Amino acid sequence: MLSDNHSKADHYGDAPNLEYLIKRNNDPDLKAMALMGSFARGDAGEFSDIDILRFFEKEDKDRNGAGSHDIDGRLVVVCDIAHAKVDGWFTDPQMATRIVAGLRDAKPLFDPEGYFAEIQRRAVGFMWDESLQKKADEYASREMVGWAEEAHKGLEGLKTGDAGRLINANAGLCWGLPAVMRVKRGILLSSDNTYFSEVMTALGENSEWSLLCRKALCIDSPLSLKDQARAWLRLYVSTARMIEDAIRPEDRPVIEAAVSKIERMLSTS
Repeated sequence: MLSDNHSKADHYGDAPNLEYLIKRNNDPDLKAMALMGSFARGDAGEFSDIDILRFFEKEDKDRNGAGSHDIDGRLVVVCDIAHAKVDGWFTDPQMATRIVAGLRDAKPLFDPEGYFAEIQRRAVGFMWDESLQKKADEYASREMVGWAEEAHKGLEGLKTGDAGRLINANAGLCWGLPAVMRVKRGILLSSDNTYFSEVMTALGENSEWSLLCRKALCIDSPLSLKDQARAWLRLYVSTARMIEDAIRPEDRPVIEAAVSKIERMLSTS
């Protein structure tokens, strides 16, 4: 972590001093710089971090400035983006669902040749097409195979009372299952802070999936570690059913076996 000691004229208090941030993060090879996240959207709070993207033609891991810094009590996170990575934001469904909406809200800080303006225009005009949906379906199927391992940890944790297995299962499925539905349905997230609520809203707040997710996240009432695991395991089953049309033949045996084991376990516990 870095802590900057610059003059009081450079202090930004509750809001970022954009002039200082531009100056501090400038680089001879810089193509553009943009402010992302809550400060760009205008909904930052006392502890919100300042997210900055710096764009370069090529990747250089030795370049100064990237990383997390504490500046006057604010966490400033600077990410360097090589030109070759940008196209993936619009062609990879996992990346598109995470960043396109944020690009639409971003604020350019330095853009002398209109490089970021073109990226932002691309984000504004972004459309979810058949090619992206095909990739999204493949992602969803593949990920459900991966998360079957966490489901098995949850099952073993319920059987033996092993807290470690239950915690691993809950933590993994907490992030994994909403990600499966986010990508499968092409849900463009506006913020990490509203990740779960945006997915649940898109799927229907009163849908079985969303109600199970709310329960597993303990939004309405606390649960024991075991009951939380049961809720996540039920959500695995619900997710498998919702992506039925996307499950690849080679993935089906693992997913269906996990669903069958979950249903047997939960029917007797």
